[in-house]
Amino acid sequence: MHIYKEQSFDIPELKGLSHKQLEEHLKLYAGYVKHVNLIREKIHELEASDPEKNAYLISELRRRFSFEFDGMRMHEYYFEELEGGKEEAPESSKLVEALTKKYGGYAEWLEHFKKVATTRGVGWAVLYYDPKANQIHSVWVEDHELGVLAGLPILLALDMWEHAFMVDYTPSEKKDYIEAFFNNLNWSVIESRFTTYS
Repeated sequence: MHIYKEQSFDIPELKGLSHKQLEEHLKLYAGYVKHVNLIREKIHELEASDPEKNAYLISELRRRFSFEFDGMRMHEYYFEELEGGKEEAPESSKLVEALTKKYGGYAEWLEHFKKVATTRGVGWAVLYYDPKANQIHSVWVEDHELGVLAGLPILLALDMWEHAFMVDYTPSEKKDYIEAFFNNLNWSVIESRFTTYS
């Protein structure tokens, strides 16, 4: 059975996001990786011992798996976006062209995306690309297994669960956290994801 491994990320000192905040957030990510492996291991054990008797437990573990797996993967997207230091979006990039086509400009998209990120509740602000329709979507994803746009590659994932900012910002300071995130974002990571799928 494949074992998922916790990834390490080369994240420099961030402006507006403390080392303590990042450290706590990475611990939470490690928990998702651990539970992805534990659930898979437990399902295999239950299936090997008595699949009929354990059918209910197996079903519930399968339901929980998507929460743990998506939590693991979304955090990997998030932390990758902070690697290598801040890099601005170049005006000539293909992704900026696509954002401009839909939203009227990069600045207009950014304003819209920040509004999406302030949606009440916990979840993720996600920038998706739909290769079939050649469309960009900025959406709110509740939890991480609910509201996901099926089959669409993720270009940018902004964690809006309170654990992502609780050390540095209060819930009423969400907007300050969003600004801090974008002040540290390495746009080349986002651009590379777009290039892969467009």
